[in-house]
Amino acid sequence: MSISENIKHIKSQIPETITLIAVSKTKPNDMLLEAYNAGHRHFGENYVQELVDKETQLPKDINWHFIGHLQSNKVKYLAPFVYLIHGVDSFNLLKEINKQAQKNNRIIDCLLQIYIANEETKFGLDFKEASDILNSTEFKVLKNINIKGFMAMASNTDNKGQIKNEFATLKNFSLQYPEFKILSFGMSSDYKLAIEEGSTMIRVGSSIFGEREYSK
Repeated sequence: MSISENIKHIKSQIPETITLIAVSKTKPNDMLLEAYNAGHRHFGENYVQELVDKETQLPKDINWHFIGHLQSNKVKYLAPFVYLIHGVDSFNLLKEINKQAQKNNRIIDCLLQIYIANEETKFGLDFKEASDILNSTEFKVLKNINIKGFMAMASNTDNKGQIKNEFATLKNFSLQYPEFKILSFGMSSDYKLAIEEGSTMIRVGSSIFGEREYSK
């Protein structure tokens, strides 16, 4: 199927309340434009420089999601335009986002990344660290960031029961914060499970663009 057909197929399988992010890292602009011309507006990128380049070259009404691991010294490049930063995994990063948002006269929407996987390679806060940030007086004075919810990645495993349980732990934690409406978890391999467990935003790459990596 074509990219536009893939998007249509996925959207036909998920509730309208779920936001589908097309994960477009390493994909050339013509592939993104095919998705764009099919009416899609939410795209996710993992690499700062690639995202900055694409933002300058592609239509201005795209909602750019940064879904990779973000280093504090790179925030300034995203701050003028980024729609949502998913992977906030430290209070220092949150402070830097607030600082750069202030410089750009913006309020930047963010998700706290929670570590739910049984893998050392994944990033994220544990539940206590996230709660400590959200309850701290230091957090409450940050006026140029807006926490919208939580993001997580499950373990890279074929064990659906394990994935389901990991997603459920985040959903249960999020119930303490009913003001946060976004739960970003679920990818090409597990987005149906994720939606069952309460995800409101799924990040899908290969099921839209295919497995082939674009060589820059």
